[in-house]
Amino acid sequence: MKNDYQPPRTNMTSQVILGLLVIGMGLLFLLDNLDILDMHRAFSFWPMVFIVVGTVKLCDTATPGGRLVGGILVGIGVLLTLDRMDIIEFSWRAVWPLALIGLGAVMLVKAARGRRLLAGSSKDGIADDVIDSTAIMGGFERRVTSQAFRGGEITAVMGGCSLDMRGCAIQPLDEAVINVFTFWGGITIKCPPDWTVVLQGTPIMGGFEDKTMAPPDGSKRLVIRGYAIMGGVEVRN
Repeated sequence: MKNDYQPPRTNMTSQVILGLLVIGMGLLFLLDNLDILDMHRAFSFWPMVFIVVGTVKLCDTATPGGRLVGGILVGIGVLLTLDRMDIIEFSWRAVWPLALIGLGAVMLVKAARGRRLLAGSSKDGIADDVIDSTAIMGGFERRVTSQAFRGGEITAVMGGCSLDMRGCAIQPLDEAVINVFTFWGGITIKCPPDWTVVLQGTPIMGGFEDKTMAPPDGSKRLVIRGYAIMGGVEVRN
Protein backbone atom coordinates (compact mmCIF):
# COMPACT_ATOMS: atom_id res chain seq x y z
CA MET A 1 0.00 0.00 0.00
CA LYS A 2 1.35 3.40 -0.93
CA ASN A 3 1.87 5.72 2.03
CA ASP A 4 -0.12 8.78 0.97
CA TYR A 5 -0.54 10.07 4.51
CA GLN A 6 1.10 13.48 4.81
CA PRO A 7 1.91 14.29 8.46
CA PRO A 8 2.44 17.90 9.51
CA ARG A 9 6.08 18.82 9.07
CA THR A 10 7.91 20.73 11.78
CA ASN A 11 6.54 24.20 11.13
CA MET A 12 9.04 27.05 10.78
CA THR A 13 6.50 29.39 12.43
CA SER A 14 6.42 27.30 15.61
CA GLN A 15 10.22 27.22 15.73
CA VAL A 16 10.32 31.01 15.34
CA ILE A 17 7.84 31.42 18.22
CA LEU A 18 9.89 29.19 20.50
CA GLY A 19 13.10 30.98 19.53
CA LEU A 20 11.56 34.37 20.29
CA LEU A 21 10.32 33.04 23.65
CA VAL A 22 13.83 31.95 24.66
CA ILE A 23 15.33 35.27 23.50
CA GLY A 24 12.62 37.17 25.40
CA MET A 25 13.32 35.28 28.61
CA GLY A 26 17.02 35.99 28.25
CA LEU A 27 16.37 39.71 27.76
CA LEU A 28 14.13 39.81 30.85
CA PHE A 29 16.84 38.27 33.04
CA LEU A 30 19.44 40.61 31.53
CA LEU A 31 17.32 43.68 32.27
CA ASP A 32 16.76 42.41 35.81
CA ASN A 33 20.52 42.00 36.33
CA LEU A 34 21.01 45.57 35.09
CA ASP A 35 18.35 46.83 37.55
CA ILE A 36 16.27 48.16 34.66
CA LEU A 37 13.30 45.82 35.14
CA ASP A 38 11.81 44.16 38.19
CA MET A 39 11.45 40.47 37.34
CA HIS A 40 8.75 40.04 39.99
CA ARG A 41 6.46 42.15 37.81
CA ALA A 42 7.56 40.36 34.66
CA PHE A 43 6.79 36.94 36.17
CA SER A 44 3.24 38.09 36.87
CA PHE A 45 2.61 37.48 33.17
CA TRP A 46 3.53 33.78 33.35
CA PRO A 47 0.15 32.78 31.78
CA MET A 48 1.69 33.88 28.47
CA VAL A 49 3.31 30.44 28.51
CA PHE A 50 -0.12 28.91 27.77
CA ILE A 51 -0.52 31.27 24.81
CA VAL A 52 2.90 30.37 23.40
CA VAL A 53 2.40 26.62 23.89
CA GLY A 54 -1.08 26.76 22.37
CA THR A 55 0.21 28.70 19.37
CA VAL A 56 2.96 26.13 18.84
CA LYS A 57 0.35 23.37 18.89
CA LEU A 58 -1.84 25.23 16.40
CA CYS A 59 1.13 25.64 14.06
CA ASP A 60 2.13 21.99 14.32
CA THR A 61 -1.10 20.03 13.96
CA ALA A 62 -3.15 18.67 11.08
CA THR A 63 -6.17 17.33 13.01
CA PRO A 64 -9.34 19.05 14.30
CA GLY A 65 -8.65 17.70 17.81
CA GLY A 66 -5.15 19.17 17.78
CA ARG A 67 -6.45 22.56 16.71
CA LEU A 68 -9.05 22.43 19.45
CA VAL A 69 -6.41 21.62 22.09
CA GLY A 70 -4.25 24.50 20.86
CA GLY A 71 -7.21 26.85 20.96
CA ILE A 72 -8.06 25.82 24.53
CA LEU A 73 -4.51 26.50 25.71
CA VAL A 74 -4.45 29.89 24.00
CA GLY A 75 -7.86 30.76 25.47
CA ILE A 76 -6.80 29.88 29.02
CA GLY A 77 -3.62 31.92 28.61
CA VAL A 78 -5.52 34.94 27.32
CA LEU A 79 -8.06 34.85 30.15
CA LEU A 80 -5.38 34.48 32.85
CA THR A 81 -3.31 37.28 31.31
CA LEU A 82 -6.30 39.62 31.18
CA ASP A 83 -6.95 38.81 34.83
CA ARG A 84 -3.35 39.70 35.70
CA MET A 85 -3.85 43.02 33.92
CA ASP A 86 -7.03 43.66 35.99
CA ILE A 87 -9.13 43.86 32.83
CA ILE A 88 -11.40 40.97 33.78
CA GLU A 89 -11.99 38.82 36.85
CA PHE A 90 -10.83 35.27 36.24
CA SER A 91 -9.46 32.59 38.55
CA TRP A 92 -8.21 29.01 38.44
CA ARG A 93 -11.60 27.91 39.77
CA ALA A 94 -13.00 28.74 36.34
CA VAL A 95 -10.19 26.96 34.48
CA TRP A 96 -11.23 23.44 35.47
CA PRO A 97 -14.84 23.75 34.17
CA LEU A 98 -13.47 25.23 30.94
CA ALA A 99 -10.99 22.38 30.68
CA LEU A 100 -13.81 19.85 31.12
CA ILE A 101 -15.84 21.61 28.43
CA GLY A 102 -12.81 21.52 26.14
CA LEU A 103 -12.25 17.82 26.88
CA GLY A 104 -15.86 17.10 26.00
CA ALA A 105 -15.47 19.06 22.76
CA VAL A 106 -12.36 17.04 21.87
CA MET A 107 -14.29 13.82 22.48
CA LEU A 108 -17.13 15.00 20.22
CA VAL A 109 -14.72 15.97 17.46
CA LYS A 110 -12.98 12.59 17.67
CA ALA A 111 -16.30 10.75 17.73
CA ALA A 112 -17.45 12.55 14.58
CA ARG A 113 -14.11 11.93 12.88
CA GLY A 114 -14.19 8.28 13.92
CA ARG A 115 -17.58 7.80 12.29
CA ARG A 116 -16.28 9.32 9.05
CA LEU A 117 -13.23 7.04 9.09
CA LEU A 118 -15.38 3.99 9.81
CA ALA A 119 -17.72 4.88 6.97
CA GLY A 120 -14.81 5.16 4.55
CA SER A 121 -12.80 2.16 5.70
CA SER A 122 -12.63 -1.27 4.18
CA LYS A 123 -12.24 -4.71 5.72
CA ASP A 124 -8.47 -4.30 6.14
CA GLY A 125 -8.98 -1.64 8.80
CA ILE A 126 -7.69 1.52 7.12
CA ALA A 127 -9.01 3.56 10.05
CA ASP A 128 -6.20 2.10 12.21
CA ASP A 129 -3.48 2.90 9.67
CA VAL A 130 -3.48 6.54 10.84
CA ILE A 131 -3.76 7.26 14.58
CA ASP A 132 -5.08 10.35 16.35
CA SER A 133 -4.84 10.05 20.16
CA THR A 134 -5.32 12.79 22.77
CA ALA A 135 -5.01 12.73 26.58
CA ILE A 136 -5.96 15.80 28.65
CA MET A 137 -5.58 15.57 32.43
CA GLY A 138 -5.79 11.81 32.25
CA GLY A 139 -4.35 8.65 30.73
CA PHE A 140 -4.86 7.03 27.36
CA GLU A 141 -3.73 3.52 26.38
CA ARG A 142 -4.23 2.10 22.90
CA ARG A 143 -3.11 -0.97 20.99
CA VAL A 144 -2.76 -0.70 17.22
CA THR A 145 -2.44 -3.78 14.97
CA SER A 146 -2.52 -2.22 11.51
CA GLN A 147 -0.47 -4.13 8.94
CA ALA A 148 0.05 -0.98 6.84
CA PHE A 149 0.77 1.64 9.50
CA ARG A 150 1.30 5.14 8.09
CA GLY A 151 1.65 7.39 11.18
CA GLY A 152 -0.54 9.97 12.87
CA GLU A 153 -0.63 12.37 15.78
CA ILE A 154 -0.43 11.98 19.59
CA THR A 155 -1.19 14.79 22.06
CA ALA A 156 -0.78 14.68 25.84
CA VAL A 157 -1.59 17.75 27.96
CA MET A 158 -1.23 17.24 31.72
CA GLY A 159 -1.75 13.55 31.06
CA GLY A 160 -0.19 10.49 29.48
CA CYS A 161 -0.55 8.48 26.27
CA SER A 162 0.67 4.91 25.82
CA LEU A 163 0.64 3.43 22.32
CA ASP A 164 1.39 -0.28 21.83
CA MET A 165 2.25 -0.92 18.18
CA ARG A 166 4.20 -4.18 18.61
CA GLY A 167 1.56 -5.93 16.51
CA CYS A 168 1.84 -3.35 13.71
CA ALA A 169 3.72 -3.58 10.43
CA ILE A 170 5.21 -1.03 8.07
CA GLN A 171 5.55 -1.88 4.41
CA PRO A 172 9.20 -2.65 3.45
CA LEU A 173 11.18 0.38 2.26
CA ASP A 174 8.42 2.59 3.67
CA GLU A 175 8.34 5.21 6.43
CA ALA A 176 5.72 6.08 9.06
CA VAL A 177 5.71 9.47 10.78
CA ILE A 178 4.13 10.22 14.16
CA ASN A 179 3.77 13.85 15.19
CA VAL A 180 3.86 14.16 19.00
CA PHE A 181 3.04 17.03 21.34
CA THR A 182 3.23 16.83 25.11
CA PHE A 183 2.86 19.65 27.65
CA TRP A 184 3.22 18.67 31.31
CA GLY A 185 2.67 15.08 30.27
CA GLY A 186 4.27 11.98 28.80
CA ILE A 187 4.03 9.76 25.74
CA THR A 188 5.22 6.14 25.52
CA ILE A 189 5.41 4.32 22.19
CA LYS A 190 6.15 0.59 21.90
CA CYS A 191 7.18 -0.57 18.44
CA PRO A 192 8.32 -3.85 16.82
CA PRO A 193 12.04 -4.77 17.02
CA ASP A 194 12.51 -4.63 13.23
CA TRP A 195 11.67 -0.90 13.04
CA THR A 196 14.35 1.79 12.85
CA VAL A 197 13.37 4.71 15.10
CA VAL A 198 14.40 8.23 14.12
CA LEU A 199 13.83 10.98 16.70
CA GLN A 200 13.45 14.48 15.24
CA GLY A 201 11.65 16.08 18.20
CA THR A 202 12.36 19.33 20.03
CA PRO A 203 12.53 19.01 23.85
CA ILE A 204 11.89 22.15 25.92
CA MET A 205 12.57 21.44 29.59
CA GLY A 206 11.60 17.90 28.64
CA GLY A 207 13.13 15.00 26.76
CA PHE A 208 13.00 12.46 23.93
CA GLU A 209 14.42 9.00 24.68
CA ASP A 210 15.00 6.07 22.33
CA LYS A 211 15.23 2.75 24.20
CA THR A 212 14.86 0.51 21.15
CA MET A 213 17.42 -2.02 19.96
CA ALA A 214 19.08 -1.57 16.57
CA PRO A 215 17.25 -3.63 13.90
CA PRO A 216 19.12 -5.87 11.43
CA ASP A 217 18.28 -3.50 8.56
CA GLY A 218 16.73 -0.07 8.03
CA SER A 219 13.97 -1.02 5.62
CA LYS A 220 11.20 0.04 8.04
CA ARG A 221 11.48 3.50 9.60
CA LEU A 222 9.40 5.16 12.29
CA VAL A 223 10.04 8.91 12.49
CA ILE A 224 9.00 10.76 15.65
CA ARG A 225 8.57 14.53 15.25
CA GLY A 226 7.12 17.25 17.46
CA TYR A 227 7.61 18.87 20.86
CA ALA A 228 8.05 17.75 24.47
CA ILE A 229 7.43 20.82 26.65
CA MET A 230 8.06 20.08 30.32
CA GLY A 231 7.25 16.48 29.48
CA GLY A 232 8.78 13.38 27.94
CA VAL A 233 8.51 11.07 24.94
CA GLU A 234 9.86 7.52 25.19
CA VAL A 235 10.11 4.96 22.38
CA ARG A 236 10.97 1.33 23.16
CA ASN A 237 10.54 -2.24 22.01
